[in-house]
Amino acid sequence: MIKLILSAPEPAMAAAFECYFQNTDNVEIIPGPFETVPEFDCMVSAANSFGLMDGGVDAAITTYFGTQLQRRVQKYIIQEYFGEQPVGTAFITETGDGEHPWLVHTPTMRVPLIIDGTDAVYNATRAALLAIFQHNKSVAEYKKIKSVVFPAMGAGCGQVPPESVARQMKLAWDSFSNPPKA
Repeated sequence: MIKLILSAPEPAMAAAFECYFQNTDNVEIIPGPFETVPEFDCMVSAANSFGLMDGGVDAAITTYFGTQLQRRVQKYIIQEYFGEQPVGTAFITETGDGEHPWLVHTPTMRVPLIIDGTDAVYNATRAALLAIFQHNKSVAEYKKIKSVVFPAMGAGCGQVPPESVARQMKLAWDSFSNPPKA
């Protein structure tokens, strides 16, 4: 099972994560930006369908990993999605950073807009988790993603309130960590 690390720089978001994820195995809540997390294999970007990573946490991701990462994300979107990645999908790409080698790109919105009142946070979170699952099935042990940092999906530009972010992300985590039996 992967370790889920929830990054919450805003106190209200940290409190909502604490409320919804209390007593949840394999989950750690960091009351700060992702850059303060010492160890992780993968970072999640909840950008838009075109891979524009120039605002909010995505700008911080680009600053942290370099502009080459945004170019790599956009190239993948052009090659695999003909330039526009649908909301509710996710893919994994290398970051170019040996300590934090992976990024999951999973748009919560097509273009910057308010997504409060939608299930985009749930869909993007679940898509990211499933992409990690598929990745881990297909790579050698040393390339597996064992820990992933999620930002507060949709809380920035999307203006989804902390309680709704935490509730939708918890539903996605529960769906992923307790799948139906075949």
